[in-house]
This record gives sequence, C-alpha cells and structure tokens, in this order.
Amino acid sequence: MLSSRRRIAGLIGVIALVMGACGTAASPSPSTTQPSAAPPSTAAASPSTASTEPVTVEWWHITTGDPGKTVFQGIADAYTTAHPNVKINITILENEAFKTKLATSLQSGEVPDLFQSWGGGIMAAQADAGALKDITADIASWKDTINPGALSIYTYKGVQYGVPWDMGMIGVWYNKALFTKAGITAPPTTWDEYLADVGKLKAAKITPLAIAGKDMWPSMHLWTYLALRIGGGENMAQMVQTGNWSTDACTKAGDEVLKLNALDPYQAGFKAADYNAEAAAVGNGKAAMEVMGQWAPAVQMDQSADKKGLGDDLGWFPFPTVSGGAGAATDGVGGGNGIAVGKNASPEALDFLKFFSSVENAKKINEANFGLSPVIGTEANLKAVLAGRGQATFMQLYLDQATSPAMGTAINEATIGLFDGESKPAEVCQAITDAAAAQ
Repeated sequence: MLSSRRRIAGLIGVIALVMGACGTAASPSPSTTQPSAAPPSTAAASPSTASTEPVTVEWWHITTGDPGKTVFQGIADAYTTAHPNVKINITILENEAFKTKLATSLQSGEVPDLFQSWGGGIMAAQADAGALKDITADIASWKDTINPGALSIYTYKGVQYGVPWDMGMIGVWYNKALFTKAGITAPPTTWDEYLADVGKLKAAKITPLAIAGKDMWPSMHLWTYLALRIGGGENMAQMVQTGNWSTDACTKAGDEVLKLNALDPYQAGFKAADYNAEAAAVGNGKAAMEVMGQWAPAVQMDQSADKKGLGDDLGWFPFPTVSGGAGAATDGVGGGNGIAVGKNASPEALDFLKFFSSVENAKKINEANFGLSPVIGTEANLKAVLAGRGQATFMQLYLDQATSPAMGTAINEATIGLFDGESKPAEVCQAITDAAAAQ
C-alpha cells in the first residue's frame, strides 16, 4: 500500500502537468448540440501486423447513451470494414454494473481484451494481479501522438497498461434559466455565495442540487472539493499518501456538507437515485445543478425525456472557494477515461487501439461533447471545462480511482453517510483513516 500511495502522490503532480499541457483559454458556455449519428470513420486504419485468420476482440465500455455509444460503434465498424477478419464484440455496461462484472471476470481469469479504465490505484491493482498486458513496446511507434501527462496516468512501475481517450475536470453544471428565475445573476465564486444561491433556488421552489445517493461517488466528489478548498493541494496529497484523514480539512469539509444538508437542497428520493437519475433531473430541468465531470452534458441529454437536454441553458462554473481555506480557486478534482488492455489481448486488439486513438477519431469524441481527448492536434468543444482545466495548478485524481479498490469503496461509503445524515464529520474521517490502516 505504501508503494501505491507513493505512486498516487506522483499521479497528483502528473495530472497538474496534464492540465497545463492540454488547456487553452476559452469562452464559458459549452455547446451541447446533439450530433447526428456518427458515420463510419474515414481515419486510415493502420496495416495489421496480425494474420488474416478470424479474430474476435472483446471491448467493454461504459458509454451507455448517445452520442457516445453511436460514436464508439462507428469507430469499431470502420475498423472492421477495413479488417474483415476482425470482429469487435462490444459489451456496454452502466458504471456500477461494469465494476461488478469486471471484478468477477478478473477473478475468474477471463479478462476482456480492451476495457474501461481510469488509471490510478485501480489499474495498479489489476496490474499487480497479472490481469493486464504490458503494451509499452506495442505503442512505442505512436505514443507521442498522445499528451504525455495523460498517457502516464496509465503507466505503472514504468510499464504502459492502457491509453487515455478523455481527460478533464469536475465542476458545477447549472441551468441558466432556473438561476435567472431564482434571481441569481451570476454563478457563485465562494461557498457562502453558493449556499445563499441554494436558498434562493429553494425560495423559488426549484430543487437546487441533484445527487446520486445510491451510486455514492457523485456526492463524494463534492466532499472532495470541499476538503481540497479548505486544506489545499499539499494537504490533500498528504492525506492520500499517509492514509491519515483525521485532519481539520477533512472534518471541516464534513461540517460544510452539513450546512448544505440543512438547506434541504437535494431532489426527492436522492438516497435511492443512481447517476442516470441524477443526470435526468438536471437534463429535464427538474434540478438546477449537479457536481460532475466533462461527460455530464452528454449524459444529461441522453437521460432527458426529449433527448435534447438543456441546450444553451446549460452552463458550467468551477467549484467555489471556501472562506479562510488554503485551497486555490484553480485547484481541481479531475481525471478522465481510458482503455486498459487485458493480459491476453491479440495484436488485432492493439491495432484497433491505435486506430481508436487517431486524430480523426479523437475529434469525433470532442465534437460529440462526451469527452475531452488528450490526442495531440485535437480541439475540444467543452470550452468551459477546457478553460478550467487549462488554469489548474493542482489536480486531484478522483479519490475512488486514485486509491486502491478497497480504499475507493471505503471513501464512497463513508462520505455518503454525511449526505444521508447518518454520520458525523469526524466519524467519516476516522472511517477512511481506519480503512487506510487496514490495507
């Protein structure tokens, strides 16, 4: 666990570099226009070094809704058209179902060739278990086409086990029309302003904030931001590295959650809500805000009744600062999505991964607004997130991915107790500390 914690500390610095390398200044309002079904990619598929014998590539991903699902299918179809001997068998799973199914699959030794990964401690544990393939040599000829900081998140002990297709930052997505209705003229920049705006939304009979209590990780991100804003990046890194969460920053973050709870800001039934329900509440205009990553507009759109989402009414702002806190406004919580390579992946699977990572296919991801590609030479349309990412001086990888699988579960389970009103701040911090000590 100590070596994992040291790696996590390194990852924190790496992500800060990623943000500086990828980011550019941009306007504050992202486009959320629904693209048409993606046509087959015309990116040149690289000549396969494998045989022409029939091969099936198993690919598991969690992009359950459009436009992402259609874009991914189009990329796979384009590759198989150019390589008729290859069949790409796609398994699409919801986030939590994916984690459960993958864990069972890895335990049985049946590892998909390509599958969703966030890098960090989870990937490190998979590598230690012998479930992943060393692809360092396989991608040597094209690795320089991907931002090196983003690529390094999928490196463990000097070995490459996967590649990123998305890298971004969590922030607050909000409904501009509902803010206007509540008399809010600008997004809040401080936590005190945020709480005041929650009060204004409640007074206007608008649900201020949607969270997914059942899935736990969405609210965990909000708590992480409060701990980061109060204690600062160095303090956050220290807690992750040492496993000691019984700190003022951790406890005070819980205190601020309790202040939020006192305003009764969440949607009805939030304790049993999954992430899709959270996204639907925002996408259908039933809740004014959610704290979520760069994928939010696409999921809101897919989960909305008309499949259009909020359109131009959707805005984004960085998580507010906390008065007296040591954290900078530019400190962020972020990460992204990638593809890990299973231990028995064929040459065809690696060739498809190269094709998937081409500039043209990366642009399809950006243009569909469900990811921010780290492929060099692409530009993303999620402009507000991209601007925030570019200004970040410190970036904490999602805590449930930066740490070990057991620690990630412990953090999620401890922090949801705050939002449910079942745990006190100091109890949450102690529970996480105890989980770290048990590793």
